[in-house]
Amino acid sequence: MLLEGNNLGVRYGSGPWIFREVSVSLRQGEVVGLVGPSGSGKTTLGRLLAGYDKPQEGSVALNGAPFVQRGYHPVQLVLQHPEKAVNPLWRMRRILQEGWAPDPALLEALAIEQAWLDRWPNELSGGELQRCCVARALGPETRFLIADEMTAMLDAISQAQIWSSVLDIVQKRNLGLLIISHEPHLIRRLCSRVIEWKDLIGVRT
Repeated sequence: MLLEGNNLGVRYGSGPWIFREVSVSLRQGEVVGLVGPSGSGKTTLGRLLAGYDKPQEGSVALNGAPFVQRGYHPVQLVLQHPEKAVNPLWRMRRILQEGWAPDPALLEALAIEQAWLDRWPNELSGGELQRCCVARALGPETRFLIADEMTAMLDAISQAQIWSSVLDIVQKRNLGLLIISHEPHLIRRLCSRVIEWKDLIGVRT
């Protein structure tokens, strides 16, 4: 399966273009890194590829066909700030059940304790909450995972544990993984292919 963004361009209203003529692809089984400075447009690109937003120019396709927003989306996005990605009025069990019933094996692989599922989001640490957001994104229909600064707010030990678990799951399930970061050393350590944002953008005005 192939995820493609072709000649993408984004602007807000009549303001300047954030970027134009950006094309990127990701195949199942690939671990690709996108590295560039903060505020350059990487998060916007991730949202386009995951179907969260629509481009003003270009298109996003899955296996050559436009996205069809129906049921559980095969492209999932994990954001930098997990507290902004969950409903604070729901317990964690309900949050995890948004797309699928929690798989005990997956929860174990991500070191998620069963006791967390009965807690509110604000009762978990940042690392615990982010593990749950990753689990929610890795439903049985997921084929591509986009990790946008996924561990940037966590301590070094939590970062290493989460990436070890995620990379193991990605390999076993043959998922495509796009890691978006402003940390080159992280990207080069985890990824088999690295894209520099400055080389990716076409025209920027």
